[in-house]
Amino acid sequence: MTARRRSRALNRVGVWLLSSVLLIWTLLPIYNIIRVSMQEKEEVLSTSVFPVAPSPHAFEVVFRQTFWLLETFWNQMGNSFFIGIAVALLTLTIGTLTSFTISRMRIRNGWMLTNAALLTYVIPMSFLAIPFYGIMGKYGLTNNPIAVIAVEVTFATPYAIFIFQQYSASIPFELDEAARIDGASPPQIFFRIYLPLMAPALVAIGTYALLLSWNEYLYAFLLLSGGKVVTVPVTLGKFLVGDEAPWNYLMAAAIIYAIPPLLIYYGVRRKMHGGLTMGGVKG
Repeated sequence: MTARRRSRALNRVGVWLLSSVLLIWTLLPIYNIIRVSMQEKEEVLSTSVFPVAPSPHAFEVVFRQTFWLLETFWNQMGNSFFIGIAVALLTLTIGTLTSFTISRMRIRNGWMLTNAALLTYVIPMSFLAIPFYGIMGKYGLTNNPIAVIAVEVTFATPYAIFIFQQYSASIPFELDEAARIDGASPPQIFFRIYLPLMAPALVAIGTYALLLSWNEYLYAFLLLSGGKVVTVPVTLGKFLVGDEAPWNYLMAAAIIYAIPPLLIYYGVRRKMHGGLTMGGVKG
């Protein structure tokens, strides 16, 4: 065996070993979540690597809402869906209209608007929690899903504008000019040319905004104090307050809650990656 072949073989072995370690490191927490969800409360703290007596009891409790913290679980799922879809739609609407105005209408000093929007990421979201709470309280929006939607749109829109503006640079201006010669108005250009060609970026940003709001805990906890408007992450956080939490119910609810975004992500994964990659390399 030559030195080159030996080097290639060692490289392959190293890649496989590193890939195996990373795969195990990634899947081990997921396996533990599944393992705990399949055990009874008394068996959760056992040192066994595998479930002692696997049972779907925890999932039945979640589906039937027979535990006091999960009495309105499906209503909470509906709240999470409502907030996530509203955030995605508003982010797409504001982002596309802004990027179209800046990049296609060629307004003067439009780049300043994009840079100013991105400055919102200089301050961490957690630092703005109290100011946002005060603002929503003055307008009477506490314990109202609109408050969480407004906050999430505020943080998702700057990134959406940036990606849309970069992606639109790949669309030739000749298409707009040809449409104007044919008598098309700006709204017609927006709906018939701009949006169809922006489809990959729309899918990417829509998914990003949906997942951002779906996983939100801090602002949902602050702004949705209780009642029928609470989302699932807030309820799952309440499991950690008690001295003796039913971890199997918590993990079962977490798995069920993770299924919708997982399906959405893998359903649009190819278009999402294409949109984000194009938006990142176009200048």
